[in-house]
Amino acid sequence: MIEFAQRLLSSARKLAVAALERLRRPTRRGLLLALAVPPALFVLYVLLLIPFTPGIGDIRKARVDRPARILSSDGKLLAEFKPSNREWVKLADISPRVIDALIATEDHRFYEHHGIDWRRTAGAALHTFSGDRQGGSTITQQLARNLYPEQIGRAPTLTRKLKEAITALKIEAVYRKDEILETYLNTVPFLYNAYGIEMAARTYFDKSASDLDVREAATLIGMLKGNAYYNPVINPERALQRRNTVLSQMVKYGKLTPAQFAQLKTRPLGVDFERQTEPPGPAPHFARYLRKWLIAWADRNDYNIYSDGLVVHTTIDARLQAMATQAVAWQANQLQGVANRAWSGRDGCSAANPLFVAFVRESAEYRAALAAGRSEQDAMKQLTRDREFMRNLCASKTDVQAGFLAIDPRTGQIRAWVGSRDFVREPFDHVQQARRQPGSTFKPFVYGAAFAAGAKADDKLTDQPVEIALKGGEIWRPADEAPPTGEAFTLRRALALSRNRITAQVIERVGPNKVARLARAMGVRESPLEEVPSLALGTSPVTLMEMVSAYSTIADDGIYRAPRMVTRIDDAEGNVLAEFAPSQAERALDADVDRTLVDAMRDVVTYGTGSSIRSRFGIRADVAGKTGTTQDSADGWFILMHSQLVAGAWVGFDDGRVTLRSDYWGQGAHTALPIVGDFFQRALRARIVDARARFDTAVEPSAFEQFRTRLSERLQAWRETLFGAKAPQLSQPSQPSNGQAVRRRPPPAPEASEASSAAAANVPAASEVDAIGAFALPDASAPAGASSAAPAVSSPALPPILGAPASRPAGTSPPEPADTEPPAVPASPPGSAPRSEPGASAGTGN
Repeated sequence: MIEFAQRLLSSARKLAVAALERLRRPTRRGLLLALAVPPALFVLYVLLLIPFTPGIGDIRKARVDRPARILSSDGKLLAEFKPSNREWVKLADISPRVIDALIATEDHRFYEHHGIDWRRTAGAALHTFSGDRQGGSTITQQLARNLYPEQIGRAPTLTRKLKEAITALKIEAVYRKDEILETYLNTVPFLYNAYGIEMAARTYFDKSASDLDVREAATLIGMLKGNAYYNPVINPERALQRRNTVLSQMVKYGKLTPAQFAQLKTRPLGVDFERQTEPPGPAPHFARYLRKWLIAWADRNDYNIYSDGLVVHTTIDARLQAMATQAVAWQANQLQGVANRAWSGRDGCSAANPLFVAFVRESAEYRAALAAGRSEQDAMKQLTRDREFMRNLCASKTDVQAGFLAIDPRTGQIRAWVGSRDFVREPFDHVQQARRQPGSTFKPFVYGAAFAAGAKADDKLTDQPVEIALKGGEIWRPADEAPPTGEAFTLRRALALSRNRITAQVIERVGPNKVARLARAMGVRESPLEEVPSLALGTSPVTLMEMVSAYSTIADDGIYRAPRMVTRIDDAEGNVLAEFAPSQAERALDADVDRTLVDAMRDVVTYGTGSSIRSRFGIRADVAGKTGTTQDSADGWFILMHSQLVAGAWVGFDDGRVTLRSDYWGQGAHTALPIVGDFFQRALRARIVDARARFDTAVEPSAFEQFRTRLSERLQAWRETLFGAKAPQLSQPSQPSNGQAVRRRPPPAPEASEASSAAAANVPAASEVDAIGAFALPDASAPAGASSAAPAVSSPALPPILGAPASRPAGTSPPEPADTEPPAVPASPPGSAPRSEPGASAGTGN
């Protein structure tokens, strides 16, 4: 093609030179040659443009609108990726009045020409030269412009008109006239993201294209000359004039009688406007995130997600997705009522609340008032007196939001994804986009790092004031809701009851760097983690995606698998284009250590902060989890693990300064936990999750065997300390003739009077020895600094099993406490303080 064009240019150049030579010696032959040069050059230019217009193959595919279809793992349609809000209808399903109005107005010789109306084009050119510019494009030329705006261009130049004409001729060679009309009416734009006559009919008249009358058809066809200028919603007078012009054209070409026109031209437009929105589908946040990935995949593999009919098989389970959506909506609606009551008083959304005054100052309306020359005082007075503005601002700021995610820990497959209460009102994704402080849900990484360093779940630390020196001379003093008791807590119980002071002591011994390293290995890989002691209480913001992924690692024996969305991609004919294997497994935590962590986290839902999973939702399956609440109750978290499914929820407000203003309702156990509990309850009842499945942990020994082993270890340690020699182990229990071990009743627990007095004085007994101080020592060079507290944390000398309920043996369950009843009216203190920055105490111990 290039060589051919070069030869044509060379020939044209020779002709031009010869013509100039002839002009120097005027003859009849030379004059004719000179007159022939411009047409020859024009034809040459047209020939050169042909390769830069859409090919016949592209035109044959243009009518086929085959968007990518996104399917769940069980074959349900989740979404379709359309380039616009359009619904294709056949020509037979379009009102004949629309077709009559279109042909009479835009191209009355449509059935006579072959893509270009030469008579109309010549007439339009003459009018243009005389100063009265008119359009000469046929319906086929307009279709070419609508289908291929990039190839043809948009500039009003001769090149664009020539490309448009060439493409129109190609279209006429491929399609019948009715097919051209059908394609045109289904692709033409009508504003408000409505493409095609069907969506236009719904948008402007709230009816189908088949039900449009002549008046409505003329209004819509009249918009084609200029959508914005003749918009019947914003410019009804112009639209009415244009409609009557279309009706007169229908009279001119015999599609309407003069009497009918006289009657119709006086009637109003009759617009019934309703903006059409594409249904978001059952998993809209997941679909939106997937679209970005699919576009990149399609670009690499030369596919188009809007026209090639790709079928994408995803990991979402439609049943679980419906359960998750329902659980989020139900709980968020309940909490919205709490928020509305908490912010309805004088100290709520009013000028009397300094926090709400700050919201007004941050609004676009306030900035606009200042830009208009108003003083700050006048702007504030004007806006706070505007009831509608205050109501809208209050509603937007106090709108309860939530995110939910469920992952199969065995494969990393995402099974359910809910990014907000309502995708249409709140498209922001609280699963993957939002980064919030995780609070106490971060504590399992602290205890996991401690277990990896050699600590045992039943090692003890004392609940006492803790001070940790930070860089710059600052002192970090973590606190719990209750004052220090002086009681010794096992690590297991401290995690179950979410004790901040105990957790701070653990991270001081392990080191924040090791905790951060473990969290990253488990799945917190995108968000930066500040390696400071307060990291133990979840001060570094993370995403819900990262946290659920990390908990999936815990649930799967310490093996990390990256979250998966897609299993297979097919073409429109069902041929497999790509299959995606499970994510590569990475060992993040030793299996035995991970089993210890899982067992400790079981206690969270057995008698700890997440116990309502069992008492309220009646879940008896082998599960483990953790609650989380950040400072001022700005964020509520809960993540529950099962060997087949891990689910987590976050609840809060988009503005972290807004809270539910209630100590009870602000806890993750009362905001996020009910979402997960309701979801898991439904999943277990539907038998999507096997209630009999258990974590891959060793069989728990009996209570007596655990007591015997621990007592033996302690006696041996005391013997070595006192005599410097290895103490003998306790002898094995004698075996009776039937081969069964003799079970001796453990000695009774000692009186608690000494422990009570020590607790009252907040001073540990002098004889106590630090139970876990040996597994890791603070690094003086680490950023965490050294502890400036009084003597080392201590624990009683008695074996853990003989102590208080803190040392419950693994495998046994104490009576479950009854759930606390919610207060009748949530507390409403004055404006809440902003959240603390990393380095401050961000967790509340829940």
